[in-house]
Amino acid sequence: MKNLLFAACTAILFTACDKVKMDVKTEKSEEWKPVDSATATKAWMDYATPGEMQKMMAKSDGAWLGENTMWMENGGKPMTSKSEATNKMIFDGRYQVSEHKGDFMGMPFEGMSIVGYDNSKKKFVSTWIDNMGTGIMHGEGDWNPSTKSIEFKGKMTDPSRPGKDCDFREVFTFIDDNTQKMEMYGPDSKTGKEYKTMEIKYTRKK
Repeated sequence: MKNLLFAACTAILFTACDKVKMDVKTEKSEEWKPVDSATATKAWMDYATPGEMQKMMAKSDGAWLGENTMWMENGGKPMTSKSEATNKMIFDGRYQVSEHKGDFMGMPFEGMSIVGYDNSKKKFVSTWIDNMGTGIMHGEGDWNPSTKSIEFKGKMTDPSRPGKDCDFREVFTFIDDNTQKMEMYGPDSKTGKEYKTMEIKYTRKK
């Protein structure tokens, strides 16, 4: 029944896409190429079905303790703090929601991320929000099997330059089933050159 309903929804989406193909072009100005309904249905099924990457994310479900180190500028004095994170897969194992709590410079800190693996793009995708801002960070990353890490790259708001974004890079390493590490990189406010802004070492809470 679920497959039948999904196929029906896919057919509707395909028909809708087919109707707007007249003048639609991608960012690379590629011409729209028609796709038959059977191919489209299979593509949507593959896109929607959780696989090995989603199963890998699910292994991180649960509670974690974080040891945080932050640098406000390149070569600056590190600031340390503690945090906690709770991970939970949602929508039948398609995405992982992570809720974080801790403190930042003596102030309560809360943040939340949603991470998924886009089966079509073959990339990890992420968003991040917290109580220290009003924007949303977006990133995409590739899986590196040799280092067991995901390197996310994306854009985030730069409040010091109103209306402007800056680049960020995040490396998330799965050290083992009970240990993980997140490293965040961004531009130095004085030079604009990339430096490590944050590192969090996660240990699974027992």
